[in-house]
Amino acid sequence: MKKFFAILLTGVLTLGLAACGGSEPAAEEAADGAVTLKIGATPTPHAEILSVAAEELAAQGITLDIVEFTDYVQPNLATDSGDLDANFFQHTPYLDQFNADQGTDLVSVGTVHYEPMGIFAGTAASLDEIAEGAKVGIPNDGTNGGRALLLLEANGLIKLNPEAGISATKLDVVENPLNLEIIDMEAAQLPLSLGDLSIAVINGNFAMQHGLAVADALAIEAADSLAAETYGNIVSVKAGNEAAPGVAELMQVLQGEAVAEFIANTYGGAVVSTTAK
Repeated sequence: MKKFFAILLTGVLTLGLAACGGSEPAAEEAADGAVTLKIGATPTPHAEILSVAAEELAAQGITLDIVEFTDYVQPNLATDSGDLDANFFQHTPYLDQFNADQGTDLVSVGTVHYEPMGIFAGTAASLDEIAEGAKVGIPNDGTNGGRALLLLEANGLIKLNPEAGISATKLDVVENPLNLEIIDMEAAQLPLSLGDLSIAVINGNFAMQHGLAVADALAIEAADSLAAETYGNIVSVKAGNEAAPGVAELMQVLQGEAVAEFIANTYGGAVVSTTAK
């Protein structure tokens, strides 16, 4: 009987150790030097850009396992837990806010591109047609919400406290001549809600996923705006994994000529390579 319990205890300990292994980074390096890098991304344009990079990386013995997400929360949590080696969907202000809010420890390993945020028509066909008390949708996360408010201000719809900067919230609106009802929504839901809104300020990737092009926007962020300088999309890893197998090679390819050319030829200005600037 004692021998039976000893065997049972050994099995339980073995299972426990195996379960703990789930928190380790997913990157694997085979005996022959081949590497598999698991990276989370939103579908457009991030996963598409990664698919281009995957071709070059394959020639270097690196397999890119691209896992698609449709939100901004799960890929960060999965990277922090070790289920992903990296992710590619966000900008640094969002990452910093996420770390502060969620207690995660993620860092950027480099910038790849910039996506101008745009104001898109809902029930109003132009900015001039926005009525008194109209509903205006903006992203509900702190960083993208502030960015959206800056774009509304740049187009004369509101005025913000000048000290607010990219951290602006609705509480920083000091002038609202049309008495607009500014509604915070999950960023991914804004394109789906245009029928219920006068206008919406939408992130470039979610706009593209729903067939909205830069040419469709009533206004977009200027190339020399604070947002353009601040909101480049980055590749993120858990702190301490910056030098993990395949990460340096991934960034070299993503910041290389082939990817910059793909971006320029594919997205019609909705995505701008930071390397090309």
